[in-house]
Amino acid sequence: MRIYISVDMEGITGLVDVEDVQPGGRDYERGRLMMAEDVNAAVRGALAAGATDITVNDAHGPMRNLLPETLHPAVRLIRGKPKNMGMLEGLGPEHDAVICVGYHARAGALGVLSHSFLGHEIEDMWLDGAPVGEIGLAQAAAAAIGVPVLVLTGDDSACEEMATWDGTVTTVAVKYAKDRFAAELRPAAEARAAIEEAVATRLATPPTRPATVDSRATLTVRWQSASIASMLQGIPGVTATDSRTVQAQGSLPVLYRLFGVWVRLASSLTSQAPYC
Repeated sequence: MRIYISVDMEGITGLVDVEDVQPGGRDYERGRLMMAEDVNAAVRGALAAGATDITVNDAHGPMRNLLPETLHPAVRLIRGKPKNMGMLEGLGPEHDAVICVGYHARAGALGVLSHSFLGHEIEDMWLDGAPVGEIGLAQAAAAAIGVPVLVLTGDDSACEEMATWDGTVTTVAVKYAKDRFAAELRPAAEARAAIEEAVATRLATPPTRPATVDSRATLTVRWQSASIASMLQGIPGVTATDSRTVQAQGSLPVLYRLFGVWVRLASSLTSQAPYC
C-alpha cells in the first residue's frame, strides 16, 4: 500500500501564530519540530495498517520546513520549491490514499491562521461555484488523479470545512480555534495518539478509489489587488468577472497546476506579509 502525505503547518499541533510558522519567527524552529512529530504520528499509523511506501510532501511556505533527520526512517521526503503541483507534488495514480496533515481553514473562516494559499492577497475562491480553499482544492485534484483523501488533521474549523466538502474523510482536530491567532490546544501526546489511531483505523480497510471524471471545472479567485487580476488576464484562458476576480476552466488536476502559476505570479507582484 502506497501512501501520500501532504503536510501544511498552520494546522499542526500547538501552533497558533505567524511566529510559529514563518521562517525567522521566534518560535519557528520549535514549530518545524512540532510539524515533524505530527507527520511521524501519521506515518506510524500508516505503517501499522500495512503501508509499504510513504511519500511526504512538505507543502508549507518555502517547503523546506521539515528536516529529513527528524522524520521516521520509512519516509521519502519531497522538499523545496518550485513544484509544478505545489501541495500535491509527487502524487500519482500509483498511490492508494492521501493523508493531509496540518491543514487550515480557507480565507474568511474563523480558524487558526486561516487563509487561502497567499495570505490576505486571496479574498475568496470558488470551484464550480462552491466556496473552496486549500482543503477542497486538494481533495478535488486528488480525486481527479484517482486517489482518495482519507484523513485530514488540523484545527476544528479545518475539520468542519473538510466535512462540508467531503463527509467521508476522517478528521482529527488537534486544537480548537478561539480566534485567528488563538486556540485551545489538545495535549501534544493526546493529539498525536489521535492522529496515529485515525490513520491506522482508516487505512485498515482497503481504500476505494474515486471514479475519475475528465470533465471541465471552473476555478474563480477574488484577489485583494486589482493589479494581480489585471496581470493574470495575460495568461491564455484566464478571464475577468470584475476588476479583482478572475476565472479559468479546465480539467483537474491541470487547473490545480495552472492555479499554482497564478500564485507564483501574484507573489512576484506583492511584498505584503501574509496573515495581516
